[in-house]
Amino acid sequence: MTGKYVDHTPDIQRTVVVDPEISFHGSSQKVEQAIERKYDDSRLDEAVGLALALDLEIVGTLTVRVRKLNPATLFGQGKVDDVRVMCEELEANLVVVNGSLSPVQQRNLEKEWGVKVIDRTGLILEIFGRRARTNEGKLQVELARLEYEKSRLVRTWTHLERQRATGTTGGPGETQIELDRRMIADKIKQLKSELEEVRRTRGLHRSARKKVPYPVVALVGYTNAGKSTLFNHLTQAEVLAKDMLFATLDTTLRTLKLPNGRSAIISDTVGFISDLPHELVAAFRATLEEVMEADLILHVRDMSNPEADAQGKDVEQVLKVILPDLDRSRMMEVWNKIDLMDDDSRDVLQTRGILHKAETKPYLVSAITGEGIDALLQAIARKVDQEGTELDITLDPSQGSLMAWVYQNGRVLDRFDYEDGRVQLHVKLSDQALGRYERMAAEA
Repeated sequence: MTGKYVDHTPDIQRTVVVDPEISFHGSSQKVEQAIERKYDDSRLDEAVGLALALDLEIVGTLTVRVRKLNPATLFGQGKVDDVRVMCEELEANLVVVNGSLSPVQQRNLEKEWGVKVIDRTGLILEIFGRRARTNEGKLQVELARLEYEKSRLVRTWTHLERQRATGTTGGPGETQIELDRRMIADKIKQLKSELEEVRRTRGLHRSARKKVPYPVVALVGYTNAGKSTLFNHLTQAEVLAKDMLFATLDTTLRTLKLPNGRSAIISDTVGFISDLPHELVAAFRATLEEVMEADLILHVRDMSNPEADAQGKDVEQVLKVILPDLDRSRMMEVWNKIDLMDDDSRDVLQTRGILHKAETKPYLVSAITGEGIDALLQAIARKVDQEGTELDITLDPSQGSLMAWVYQNGRVLDRFDYEDGRVQLHVKLSDQALGRYERMAAEA
């Protein structure tokens, strides 16, 4: 038996982050207008944050202006040479390009630079692959990864010789790349089938919850906006909450106690990000269905970030994809992290909030200190109680369990206690709760 120690620690990836700043002035190419940001280095800072989330060692960063798109390498030859020299001087073995690369561009840049190259989509997929914990999350990440990789077999495989046919003539048979594509297509089909089962199970769970019935409140927002910290403060849960991009991937559901005595179900969802890969939006549709079915959506924003407005627009763009017919009355804005702002900035923020219409009024909170949380809870309670039917009910002393149910699932507006022990309640019940109450009262 040998006592030799085998070090399984992965090699440190010395990484250079390159942010392509693409402008097409004078070009006939039609390019989707990007959301304007206040600071030119904000995208680069975000890319560095993504790389750090994978424990990469950042040894250099570079913003490269791209005035004319090079189909072969994205960048012009001069900039390609500059990055190669930078990698050699810094002894980097990985380059992160903060943008989308075609398979050909990725392959050519790896040849030019002599290091591994990964684009923004690949970087986010790596993070998601590491952070997914539930079976559903792992299925969704694997599906997104295969959708991303299926067009990149040209750079993944070098053994693309034809496989010998099994027929008597020994014809050319199937190429290795065709075989690989077919295997990936079969795996994608299997994963989609498994995710469809997840979607069906989630649907059953939602149907069961509707019978309770609790209103559903969903948290959405840019990654690192403080959703999980707010979730923990509201529910006394212990969901992972770190100052890190994509600290939370899997949807978590908890019961939320509202000031009027009613309960709600609150869900914490995956954070959004600018240029979110389409593969991930499609793959995480099952998770985001919690948002689609929610009675109230809280858009949590990090107002201490100078790019808060641009991040808010990024979230709204993704919501338009998954909820094209979103009723804005179902949304509330929660302006978080006010504890990180100085007095002058907070005064400006409060003035901005006052200028909003009553129905779109934002709520300023600190998920860390708890400031503004009580007002937010009161607003949530009012919002979920806007629809419903008011009625008077009289309960006998023996109907204590039914009274408890009414207090938990409705809003008691007034109460009168008779001397003989009977209780008259003036309550407001949602349509679902009213139907459930009528059935329970009939059985009592």
